Amino acid sequence: MEIVIDAGGTPRTYEVIATRAGRRVEVATRRGLVEVSEVTRSGTAVRTARFMSSRILALVEHPADEHPG
Repeated sequence: MEIVIDAGGTPRTYEVIATRAGRRVEVATRRGLVEVSEVTRSGTAVRTARFMSSRILALVEHPADEHPG
Protein backbone atom coordinates (compact mmCIF):
# COMPACT_ATOMS: atom_id res chain seq x y z
CA MET A 1 0.00 0.00 0.00
CA GLU A 2 1.40 3.36 -1.00
CA ILE A 3 0.18 6.48 0.81
CA VAL A 4 0.78 9.96 -0.64
CA ILE A 5 0.23 12.88 1.74
CA ASP A 6 0.42 16.66 1.51
CA ALA A 7 3.33 17.74 3.72
CA GLY A 8 2.98 21.50 3.44
CA GLY A 9 3.29 21.98 -0.30
CA THR A 10 5.47 18.95 -1.06
CA PRO A 11 3.89 15.51 -1.37
CA ARG A 12 5.51 12.70 0.64
CA THR A 13 5.14 9.01 -0.07
CA TYR A 14 5.01 6.23 2.51
CA GLU A 15 4.78 2.48 1.90
CA VAL A 16 3.34 -0.23 4.10
CA ILE A 17 3.97 -3.73 2.78
CA ALA A 18 3.35 -7.26 4.02
CA THR A 19 6.92 -8.29 4.88
CA ARG A 20 6.31 -12.04 5.28
CA ALA A 21 4.18 -14.69 3.65
CA GLY A 22 0.70 -14.91 5.13
CA ARG A 23 0.56 -11.29 6.24
CA ARG A 24 -1.75 -8.71 4.73
CA VAL A 25 -2.24 -4.94 4.76
CA GLU A 26 -5.53 -3.53 6.05
CA VAL A 27 -6.91 0.00 5.84
CA ALA A 28 -9.35 1.46 8.36
CA THR A 29 -10.90 4.94 8.43
CA ARG A 30 -11.81 6.27 11.89
CA ARG A 31 -12.81 9.78 12.97
CA GLY A 32 -10.70 11.73 10.51
CA LEU A 33 -7.78 9.29 10.59
CA VAL A 34 -6.74 6.63 8.11
CA GLU A 35 -4.94 3.70 9.70
CA VAL A 36 -2.86 1.33 7.55
CA SER A 37 -1.70 -1.85 9.31
CA GLU A 38 0.35 -4.91 8.47
CA VAL A 39 -1.59 -7.81 10.01
CA THR A 40 -0.68 -11.46 10.68
CA ARG A 41 -2.91 -14.42 9.82
CA SER A 42 -4.31 -14.39 13.37
CA GLY A 43 -5.27 -10.70 13.10
CA THR A 44 -2.50 -9.20 15.25
CA ALA A 45 -1.20 -5.85 13.98
CA VAL A 46 2.58 -5.88 13.48
CA ARG A 47 3.03 -2.31 12.23
CA THR A 48 0.56 0.56 12.02
CA ALA A 49 0.77 3.93 10.30
CA ARG A 50 -1.79 6.67 10.99
CA PHE A 51 -2.49 9.67 8.77
CA MET A 52 -4.96 12.56 8.96
CA SER A 53 -7.54 11.95 6.23
CA SER A 54 -7.54 15.64 5.23
CA ARG A 55 -3.82 15.36 4.31
CA ILE A 56 -4.06 12.23 2.14
CA LEU A 57 -3.76 12.83 -1.59
CA ALA A 58 -3.80 9.17 -2.70
CA LEU A 59 -3.96 5.61 -1.40
CA VAL A 60 -2.53 3.18 -3.96
CA GLU A 61 -2.94 -0.55 -3.50
CA HIS A 62 -0.47 -2.68 -5.44
CA PRO A 63 -1.37 -6.29 -6.31
CA ALA A 64 0.50 -9.07 -4.50
CA ASP A 65 3.13 -11.02 -6.41
CA GLU A 66 1.84 -14.41 -7.45
CA HIS A 67 5.31 -15.95 -7.32
CA PRO A 68 7.35 -14.34 -4.52
CA GLY A 69 11.12 -14.50 -4.68
